[in-house]
Amino acid sequence: MATLHFKGKSAVWNHHLSVPYHTLEKDDKKSLKGENSDENLIIEGDNLLALKSLLPQYQGQVKCIYIDPPYNTGNEEWVYNDNVNSPTIQSWIGHVVGGDSDDLTRHDKWLCMMTPRLKLLRELLAEDGVIFVSIDDNEQYRLRAVMDDIFDERNYLNTFCWVNNLKGRQISGAGAVKTYESVVAYGKSAEALELSEIDIEKAKALMPSAYKGFDYEEETDDQGSFVVKNELYNTNSAFNEETRPTLVFNIHYNFDTGEVKFSEVDEDIEYNGFTKIAPHQNNNGTHKYHAWRWSRGKVEKDIEDLKFVKTDEGAKVYTKVRGHGMTTLKDLITDITTNKGSKDVSGLFGKKVFDYPKPVDLLKVILSQTKDDDIVLDSFAGSGTTAQAVCELNNEDGGKRKFILVEMEDYANKLTAERVRKVIQSKKLKVGFTYSTLGPAIDAETILSGKLPTYTEFAKYVYYLATGKNHPKEKDIKEKEGFVGKSEYESIYLLYEKDMDKLKKMAITLDWARETDKKDSGKKIVYAPACYLDDELLSEFNIKFVSIPYNLFEHKK
Repeated sequence: MATLHFKGKSAVWNHHLSVPYHTLEKDDKKSLKGENSDENLIIEGDNLLALKSLLPQYQGQVKCIYIDPPYNTGNEEWVYNDNVNSPTIQSWIGHVVGGDSDDLTRHDKWLCMMTPRLKLLRELLAEDGVIFVSIDDNEQYRLRAVMDDIFDERNYLNTFCWVNNLKGRQISGAGAVKTYESVVAYGKSAEALELSEIDIEKAKALMPSAYKGFDYEEETDDQGSFVVKNELYNTNSAFNEETRPTLVFNIHYNFDTGEVKFSEVDEDIEYNGFTKIAPHQNNNGTHKYHAWRWSRGKVEKDIEDLKFVKTDEGAKVYTKVRGHGMTTLKDLITDITTNKGSKDVSGLFGKKVFDYPKPVDLLKVILSQTKDDDIVLDSFAGSGTTAQAVCELNNEDGGKRKFILVEMEDYANKLTAERVRKVIQSKKLKVGFTYSTLGPAIDAETILSGKLPTYTEFAKYVYYLATGKNHPKEKDIKEKEGFVGKSEYESIYLLYEKDMDKLKKMAITLDWARETDKKDSGKKIVYAPACYLDDELLSEFNIKFVSIPYNLFEHKK
């Protein structure tokens, strides 16, 4: 597979692994009390550090990510600040990117800035999640290339356009105008997305490659309006009975009762009153069948989103596309402009306070595929449009979506968070949020300097180190017993206090090992400043010792 090469790539490709974890410190004065106060989050600070700090709690939990990074036009005056151990990149730190028209490394710097952030965003994204990135022509094809490398080109979903300026932006000397920007969309796993409760067809319905309305005939059923767009079988010839055996089966459908049954493709089974529908024949001669795009469980669970049609050969099955986009797509393209975004913000503040904010309606279309208590993340939060879209969608459909915003500029509180406060107050919503800043790093140097995290913060971090997963039940952490939690293989303990004098005296002792073994005789991994047991006793009590702060940062499961 072709890959993108750029100056500094080797230095930044795994830079996200060396970025230290930081604690998140709540600022009660800037937080807003209300429902979901502890679940909605606004973080002030460098978004690279903030994303790394979110991993212990949110890895694999975020259903939808939207970011609006710098477009790298040469006029944005963004500054390269990532401290990467490379002489080339060190020379970039603190300098405005693209301010000099002769800056031939402008695109390299942008890619070096984006790469570690996209890597961390991918780790935070749920298996069936989607990431949307706003961009214009300055970096669109480079963005596609680097996202192909990080997310895998097979997980590319689509790129859609929206008219951000009806008058157009004159291109100097070209005699042409640009009226649009783009949003690029990837799934973490296109296969998982197809099998999840988020309907990939619905996502694609919202993302036309060119802006035009649907030509499909709208129909209605008990669930509302829909259009029939595609057959259920997967047109990708690589998806067949050998590569996706769990997605190859016969569907038996009763046109009178609407019931559905299943059988293996090689089984000669006929159910009385049911029409058998086999997956589409593969005509290339190498395999017998294509795979379906849905599993048996999803077909049975979401059968109301399928349309079965009788044919001369038997029957075919199609997916129904519902909701946004079918009747409002033209409005999305022609009416949702940057001017509308400016009015959204100035209407709340009574004056212009931000250049080129994204319109709330655009974000609502993008986020409309989320539901229930899905988590939405925006790590280039700007004026806070994403949070407003989440609040309005919840208010409209009764959802309980949560938002996480990260903003590193000095207006994080006075603009980003203040906009969210004004939206909540103006619409009389019961929503709240926690406002946090980045606290000390959880690394050897910081701990030795005496800047210590709380026990819970450290416990969540060591659980993540031991398991590679976020802590499932924070309430189960027991500081007095040193108990952090259980993984599939072992129990996890942390002997630690937020007190340097006490910490210097703490260790795994024989008494502690005996007492703990009475309650938990299984395998244990214990993080502690010291250990007074020899290897024989450690083996007797099923203990693996990891020293803090030194070996802690070398230990990865």
